[in-house]
Amino acid sequence: MKPITSYAHWLKVAEKESSLLLFVKTSNCSVCEGLFPQIERLEEEEKIPFYVVNATEVPEIAGQLSLFTAPVVLFFRNNMEYQRFARFVKAEDVRRILKELNDLENYHD
Repeated sequence: MKPITSYAHWLKVAEKESSLLLFVKTSNCSVCEGLFPQIERLEEEEKIPFYVVNATEVPEIAGQLSLFTAPVVLFFRNNMEYQRFARFVKAEDVRRILKELNDLENYHD
């Protein structure tokens, strides 16, 4: 996963990518640490880019994206939020949305 280091960086990434996954975590979050490797493994199977941000280090992103817990897995399409899963995220749900986004990307190619 590629790291997001600032809110300005996030804005550039969101504008550039047609579809993406953003994994939001916080420091000292055991649920985040447990989920991160599961989501990271999915990246190997997908063409959609994966990004990660620590909301403790980039607090502005939490406010701008209305994030009230962690972890959060957000999906974006055409610079708009497509889907979000928060706190207790199932890998199967993430896989399903990734398939939807891949299908949309292939449909427009």
